[in-house]
Amino acid sequence: MRIKIPSIFKNIYFIIFFLFIIWMLFFDSNSWLIHRELNAKIYKLEKQKDFYNKGIDVDKEELSKIKTDSGLEEYAREKLYMKKEDEEIFIIAFDTLNE
Repeated sequence: MRIKIPSIFKNIYFIIFFLFIIWMLFFDSNSWLIHRELNAKIYKLEKQKDFYNKGIDVDKEELSKIKTDSGLEEYAREKLYMKKEDEEIFIIAFDTLNE
């Protein structure tokens, strides 16, 4: 018994086209696999960019608060635990464990 091969697989143009598609998808330097990896890297970098841009916005907001005298004093008292000479500071730490 002979296996009958369809005539399309005997066509030289089809064979060349098929090999070209395989080459472009997997073996070329601009292959689909490399594009997929690069797109994943782009997505990851865009997420990092958004994260850092949000951080920059928060820092700009804090800087605008610090530029005023009252904002500077508030920042120094709350973040740096500074005080005036005749003041006492009490730091109250709450226990977060509920028993």
